[in-house]
Amino acid sequence: MCGRFTLNTSAQIIAEFFKLSEVPDIKPRYNIAPTQSVATVTVSPEKNQRQFQFMRWGLIPSWAKDMKIASHTINARSETVAEKPAFRSAIKHRRCLIIADGFYEWQPQGKKKQPYYFTMANSEPFAFAGLWENWESPEAENIVSCSIITTAANSTVQPVHDRMPVILPCCDWEQWLDPSINTSDQVLPLLQPYDPAAMKANAVSTIVNNPTRDSPECIQAIE
Repeated sequence: MCGRFTLNTSAQIIAEFFKLSEVPDIKPRYNIAPTQSVATVTVSPEKNQRQFQFMRWGLIPSWAKDMKIASHTINARSETVAEKPAFRSAIKHRRCLIIADGFYEWQPQGKKKQPYYFTMANSEPFAFAGLWENWESPEAENIVSCSIITTAANSTVQPVHDRMPVILPCCDWEQWLDPSINTSDQVLPLLQPYDPAAMKANAVSTIVNNPTRDSPECIQAIE
């Protein structure tokens, strides 16, 4: 699964890297947790251009009676995403990029778990394959929420965890975001483990276990 990640790359670099028309208003984040706002990129069918948007992490299907389901939908498994009721419509019609520059996984070590921080070897930002939905609460509040798709771990992540988020190569972004693609068959082949040689991992402090801790200390490598 993917339960925590980071985005501390400057807004200017994010705008250039993702070819956004405007520089987004974002601040450095070192410990993004479920239910919090995450930075995403979508393509509007009307304008046919990339747009930046904050979404709530934990997808709430349009048919949900309340928000409780969101605690179970922070991730969607690539193997079943086209079949699960919570995701099967979104995989066809509402795909997004979720912007990140690192993510955490925990390795069991006896009775404890050691957190590891995974990034690109070149330290560049990247994009998780994401799904999103609009949900209207009983109080008529509109909430846009999202989920990160996961897949089997590559050889860099596997020693720590057997799953990893799907990281989409830049060359796949256009196809993933294309609003004219409305069948899952055209995008499911993109949901593969990322090249392990392009990634690196470091053990980090257990302070990241506390979702209220959001500082550079969270990503600092330890011996």
